[in-house]
Amino acid sequence: MQTLLSLHWGLMMPEFIIVGAAILLSLLDLFLKDTWGRKHLAYVALGAVVLSLVSLVMLYGEPAGGILNGTFVLDGFAKAFKTILLAGAALVFLLAMSDTREKSITDTGEYYYLFLTALLGAMFMTSSDDMITLFVGLELLSLSSFILVGIRKKHTGSNEAAMKYIINSGIATAITLFGMSYLYGLTGTTNVLEMRAIFAQGVSGDIELLLSLAFLLTFVGLSFKLATAPFHMWAPDVYQGAATPVTAFLGTVSKLAGFVIILRIFLMIFAGIPVKEGTESLLTNMQIYIAVLAAITMIVGNTVALKQQNVKRMFAYSGIAHAGYLLVPFATLSSFTLDSMWFYMLAYLLMNIGAFAIIHGLSRESGRENLGIFAGLYKRSPVTAVMMTIFILSLAGIPGTAGFIGKVNIFLGVFAGNASNYVLPAIMMATTVISFVYYFRILQLMFFRSSEGEKLSMPINLQTAAILCAVFTIVLGILPELGYAFFYENFPFAKDFFYNGEN
Repeated sequence: MQTLLSLHWGLMMPEFIIVGAAILLSLLDLFLKDTWGRKHLAYVALGAVVLSLVSLVMLYGEPAGGILNGTFVLDGFAKAFKTILLAGAALVFLLAMSDTREKSITDTGEYYYLFLTALLGAMFMTSSDDMITLFVGLELLSLSSFILVGIRKKHTGSNEAAMKYIINSGIATAITLFGMSYLYGLTGTTNVLEMRAIFAQGVSGDIELLLSLAFLLTFVGLSFKLATAPFHMWAPDVYQGAATPVTAFLGTVSKLAGFVIILRIFLMIFAGIPVKEGTESLLTNMQIYIAVLAAITMIVGNTVALKQQNVKRMFAYSGIAHAGYLLVPFATLSSFTLDSMWFYMLAYLLMNIGAFAIIHGLSRESGRENLGIFAGLYKRSPVTAVMMTIFILSLAGIPGTAGFIGKVNIFLGVFAGNASNYVLPAIMMATTVISFVYYFRILQLMFFRSSEGEKLSMPINLQTAAILCAVFTIVLGILPELGYAFFYENFPFAKDFFYNGEN
């Protein structure tokens, strides 16, 4: 007991708040009378996420620290990406407060605390330097997401989406574990930093072959989680079948958590394995596979999105394309990789959740999810149309928006790593131009088609989410130095990314 009390548990305060809120919500849902509206639990959940974010901000000044022999570490990496995850979860809760008028969610208590448990899994993934807790966090996120996708029990599309999600995720989990098992078998430890230290001593040719296989298996397994092509086939059906707030969560918080676990494993293990007589790392040697996957993902996502009529399926393929954009800096490592990925993740989160807030409001009003819901939106609600325009322009990468700054920094960062890298940037530019077709189709519908329906009335929570996202999308697009200054001042990656986890 004395040993337990001596540990610096304050490092886990954001997680403790989320755990406490999830337990509280489950107990309230269990014991409160059926006549008491469960939708009020959303305010408790939102308050817990905001409080967790505040507690994390208070830990910004803390030096890197770890507990339980490095099983949980709070370093610059964890602080940076946990900030994005908590901000995204808070915005998603604003969406989740408004249900659709038809095909509503009856188990609203479970609905809210499952969001919290999924968020908790993602947060543990950012702070773990051990394969076991990384995997536990990943599965906590996945299992909660399965239930959230299928929580509309009487909705056939939701049931089908949940089944497809479970099957694909199960396959991905098996492949990921198979790759991780090679790493454990070669080192005899599950600690990421201990693995790095063992591999840094050098590996023989046979071991290098096994490590290359481990790399490919782990990367392919996690690529299912990111919905990168050709491992993306589950995403459009799941995005379409799930409730819109769940789709927003899967498309932002869950997807970004997948990138977090990839960065943790590959930068900390494979980037430290010397090959070719120590002239380069295994990660550098395998970058061609990441580059090919990034190229295929950008091409498939943007071209298939051209034919989509359901707006959520279109945004699913848009998310696939953006996963390809985020793989570009990872495939061409440079000194700007982490900051460019962090900024683009932040921009992606804002513009996607903002767009989904408006989509949720429109589909809630009309009961439809096809592109026709945008027809005449400018006449029905000029402010909403302008906000949607901001999100569309940011997704397309038009100057003056955060999405543009994020793409430019990824583009320039590629050449900072290796000036001969021109294929991926060229594909990125070409596919971005292709994306203008389906993004601007929404603008055409909003401004140049006749109105379908009366004046739009969106709930205040959806308006708040959309306004917050729109404001920050513009601010970060015009003054990107604010975002980068915040990043460099609070998240010292170079100093503590390889913190050894000692108390």
